[in-house]
Amino acid sequence: MKLLLGVLLLLALAAGAGGWYWQHNSKPSFTFKTAEVKRGELLATISATGTIEPEEVIDVGAQVNGLLLSFGTDADGHTVDYRSKVTKDMVLANIDPLLYTAALESARAQMAQARATLLHDQADLGRLKALLAQADNEWKRAVKIGPSDALSQNDYDTFQANYGTAVANLSVGNAQVEQANAGVAQAKATLDQAEANVKYCTIKSPVDGEIIDRRVNIGQTVVSGLSAPSLFLIAKDLKKMQLWVAVNEADVGNIHPGQNTTFTVDAYPGDVFKGSVNRVRLNATMTQNVVTYTVEVNTDNSNLRLLPYLTANVQFEVKKDEDVFLVPNAALRWYPQPQSVAPDVRAQVEAAEKQAPGAQQQQQTEAAPATAPADASDRKSRRRHNAEVEKTGTIWIKDGQYVRPVTVTVGPTDTFNTEVAGPDLKEGAEVIVGEIHEEDAGQTTNPFAPQVFRRGGRR
Repeated sequence: MKLLLGVLLLLALAAGAGGWYWQHNSKPSFTFKTAEVKRGELLATISATGTIEPEEVIDVGAQVNGLLLSFGTDADGHTVDYRSKVTKDMVLANIDPLLYTAALESARAQMAQARATLLHDQADLGRLKALLAQADNEWKRAVKIGPSDALSQNDYDTFQANYGTAVANLSVGNAQVEQANAGVAQAKATLDQAEANVKYCTIKSPVDGEIIDRRVNIGQTVVSGLSAPSLFLIAKDLKKMQLWVAVNEADVGNIHPGQNTTFTVDAYPGDVFKGSVNRVRLNATMTQNVVTYTVEVNTDNSNLRLLPYLTANVQFEVKKDEDVFLVPNAALRWYPQPQSVAPDVRAQVEAAEKQAPGAQQQQQTEAAPATAPADASDRKSRRRHNAEVEKTGTIWIKDGQYVRPVTVTVGPTDTFNTEVAGPDLKEGAEVIVGEIHEEDAGQTTNPFAPQVFRRGGRR
């Protein structure tokens, strides 16, 4: 009897141990990471980097050589310097005019000499005209009388020669007067040039504006060669600024004039500025086989907070949808283990998987682009999304301890969330975005790091 009781006790203990072992090992080795299906606004954008530039900049140069003697005075009464406000025709700087003043005096002397020569030749022309008139009268009388006893043949020939000589001398006199006129014109041109060079020694502002760069110092020698040396850089109006943004060729097709943009600068963290596209320049640049186009974005700077040449991180607004269903991009890449699928649809899911092996994974990958595109192919994939090409994807909704597939139409993405639509979608539904395995439970992970999922878990 005691032996029977002992055997029964051992059997009971074995059954209990077996039940405990089965329960312990039947627990899933992971838990689902979920996110809610939300309704909200999705703004699809194109990201790019650019530089803030004044809308209109004038580079003031020098047309003469010489030593820089002094700077002028700005609108506030201070010596012209960086950030000086200037007005049109205000003196910015003075170059030593000594050599050009001497050349001007020489040109004036040449002008006086040319005018004196012209007067002399004009007076000589008058004398030659008088001689011609006298020779003409004598020749006419000689022709009337003719060679005879009253007029010898020798005198007749002399009158004829005198008349011809007077005509020739008058022609020479006219030529000398024309030459003297040309000499006066040449002397005047030289004088005008000398006067202009003296004026060029005084550098004046061509516009109203603000000096953003002073490139010379007092005592520096300015040398103008094939191109005028730059002395000052003047921004005409700092209240109007432009962003020169380098946009990849894969995205430039989505850029058009008047398009709204937002941008940030490191100088004002957290502040968002607005602008609009002015035009896309056609002169593309290629760097390491990457083609980019410069896009001009106009922005208002009435408060003068934006400084020239700040780096701007620009977002071009491609599409804006309101009151749409949004899910994290990871939800379109996740695929469950077979035992995690709800029993009533498990056979259907397995049949679809067998019918098209690997199609689900490929579909998920295509449906949701990576959160941080790294190459041109990723950017092109994202552009196709933003071009409103309808695609079908699958998300998995938590149903108790199981998951259930929901087929959705995939819309554009903002690199974090994707717009989805479908008759079976409900706001607040828990969509699966990943799994937490027991072996990873104690590890700290970056929640923003992109993850790749496969059938049966994460890799």
